Amino acid sequence: MASESPSSTRKVVVHLRATGDAPILKQAKFKIPGTDKFAKVIDFLRRQLHRDTLFVYVNSAFSPNPDELVIDLYNNFGFDGKLVALYAVMLHIIGIFMLIMRYLAEG
Repeated sequence: MASESPSSTRKVVVHLRATGDAPILKQAKFKIPGTDKFAKVIDFLRRQLHRDTLFVYVNSAFSPNPDELVIDLYNNFGFDGKLVALYAVMLHIIGIFMLIMRYLAEG
């Protein structure tokens, strides 16, 4: 009988932080099994915010593949005992895009 490794059954604290004009969640921290895929975090946010289009990113830098395991993201990018995931709604993303385009046009 195969047993699961301790890291695969470990619960991970995920801290969801709003950016830009995204609504702030009433409960921003929660624990999920490390074996869950990041898609579960994205789906949770979509349900809570009643939005189909979200941008969710880790380490203030990149949007993980939804198939990534939460424990793998935590092991590589977690700190202070949690995985911080920032989220933005579409209006904020468009604003960032417009700023980048303006910067490129001026440069």
